[in-house]
Amino acid sequence: MTTLYLATETIESVSKSVADLGISLDTVWMLLAAMLVFFMQPGFALCEAGFTRSKNTANILFKNFVDFMVGSVLFWFVGFGFMFGSNGEGFIGMPNFGDLSFYSGDLPTEGFLIFETVFCATSATIVSGAMAERTKFSMYCIYSFFISLLIYPVEGHWTWGGGWLCNADPSSFMMTTFGTTFHDFAGSAIVHSVGGVLALVGAIALGPRLGKYDKRGKSRAIPGHNLMAAALGVFILWFGWFGFNPGSQLAASGEVNRVAISHVFLTTNLAAVAGGLATMFTSWIKYGKPSFSLTLNGILAGLVGITAGCDLVSPLGALVIGAICGVVLVFAIEFIDVKLHIDDPVGASSVHGVCGILGTLLTGLLAVDGGAFYGGGFAFFGAQCLGIVCIDVWAAVAGIILFWSIKKIAGLRVDKRIEEEGLDIYEHGESCYN
Repeated sequence: MTTLYLATETIESVSKSVADLGISLDTVWMLLAAMLVFFMQPGFALCEAGFTRSKNTANILFKNFVDFMVGSVLFWFVGFGFMFGSNGEGFIGMPNFGDLSFYSGDLPTEGFLIFETVFCATSATIVSGAMAERTKFSMYCIYSFFISLLIYPVEGHWTWGGGWLCNADPSSFMMTTFGTTFHDFAGSAIVHSVGGVLALVGAIALGPRLGKYDKRGKSRAIPGHNLMAAALGVFILWFGWFGFNPGSQLAASGEVNRVAISHVFLTTNLAAVAGGLATMFTSWIKYGKPSFSLTLNGILAGLVGITAGCDLVSPLGALVIGAICGVVLVFAIEFIDVKLHIDDPVGASSVHGVCGILGTLLTGLLAVDGGAFYGGGFAFFGAQCLGIVCIDVWAAVAGIILFWSIKKIAGLRVDKRIEEEGLDIYEHGESCYN
């Protein structure tokens, strides 16, 4: 009897040790992924700086630091509660004011907070590129504040926070309407399309850079000062995306998680490659020469597009999504610039906005389980359509109120002389290059 008791106790002890080891492995994987996503901040900084003029480089780099510094404090103090509080109920969660005890999960709350913080900072950073070279630094700090405080956490509450768009309860609105919920594995809609829509609204509120359009409205190219920096930035972003997408599995222990992470790694990379190649050949055919700068954005377009459904689509589906986003990107950038006369120096509204929307919708068509092209009908696609519309309408309305309020009250744009001579000296009293 004693032997049996000891054997049972030993089995329970081993089981507990194995479970603890699994949670430890999952925690380390989540924090490693958070580090990779954080490393996307210098990627964005280099990419944006390279695509703009040298006289504004310090300003661009500074704003990427501000996004993360402001976002980290606000998301810890209030945004995390707005996003994950109230058990997903209501329009928005409850503010936590730095108290994290409301949240309970298998993984450490502090680690999960850090993981979500780096995603919040990414959404805010996207906006800076479209509004580069003519925005007051003080006003940039204000709108970055509101993106991290309210705009991102609200739509994040509807989705990743367990809110109405992702509520799988049989009696919920999404389940009774579509029989399924909205799906955005790592943020094509939640992070990228929101950042892209805000970027577009901000660029409209600011108006084009001086000299961007002639008197007849014809667009003039304003080349960036350092394609090498932009290329390095894209390589860093590509690398960081292997934390952004596979890290969203939030677990690495066990066969299911190992397989899922490996699959997401593959689909993420294939979409990036397809996006870059599609943009390269499209620009080659359309303009007579393959554009390096467009191809860099094409790689990002593929990455943005696959982010929603990287867990659900096949490798072939990932290639299709990346290729579609890469082709559409070329026409989207030209349409926004030439036809709409909206000056977006880095193409953020096209890369993140247009391709974020495309990737979210294509998930509803190409998901192996439930996608319309795989015999699943159009219910899942309908859920994706409703989700992206609600998320981006929220971002657009909030952005219009935010940017036009700032413009009316304090002014959003620097003076003409400052824009002509560069923001580095006038806004910061120092230059990136001596």
